[in-house]
Amino acid sequence: MPRGQNLYFRIYTQVRRIPKGKVATYGQIATLCGSPRGAQVVGWALRALKPGNRVPWQRVINAEGRISIENMDTPKSLQADLLRAEGVEVELRDGNFYVDLRKFGWSPLSNN
Repeated sequence: MPRGQNLYFRIYTQVRRIPKGKVATYGQIATLCGSPRGAQVVGWALRALKPGNRVPWQRVINAEGRISIENMDTPKSLQADLLRAEGVEVELRDGNFYVDLRKFGWSPLSNN
């Protein structure tokens, strides 16, 4: 398996660990995969997912708590709606969607 595909597999494995009702940052997932400077690669991996996959991609947001998805096929509002359906509070400010990382951020060490 090429190295990039192996990293994507590790990314998907970590994203699947994020519990319903919690979010993680791109950088957090990259760090958990052993690539602490690979936040952008996490975004690429999530963008590469096919529709109907079982990876809860909507639970990954940027370090500011902002939904920063850049995909013409998937609007930011869809990610916000998916998170709200899981009980995550999403606030619309200045045309952007935000999540309070202190309240909804996932801590893999505490398992919540």
